[in-house]
Amino acid sequence: MNIYVGNLSFSTTAEELKALFSQYGEVESCRIVRDRQTGRSRGFGFVEMSKESGKKAIEELNGKEFGGRNILVNEAKQQERQQRNFSRSNNTRNYQDRY
Repeated sequence: MNIYVGNLSFSTTAEELKALFSQYGEVESCRIVRDRQTGRSRGFGFVEMSKESGKKAIEELNGKEFGGRNILVNEAKQQERQQRNFSRSNNTRNYQDRY
């Protein structure tokens, strides 16, 4: 189960997050999302655990204080990717359509 953890302190490390969640079961992976340009934490992360352990962790940790902040913990939702238009213009007509 993939778990979203939000409202994290910017100083929280992946090791601290893993230690918090390991109280509820084995943590398969843990990562804090960082800004690409600055490398600074963006204040949220993801933890992967078994479904049973994950549900228990969500129930126990959602809204609890961690690192001086009340964290938001819930099941991560699959992000839908937006279709991007990489053409030079948004005009989809051909050259012959214009003249």
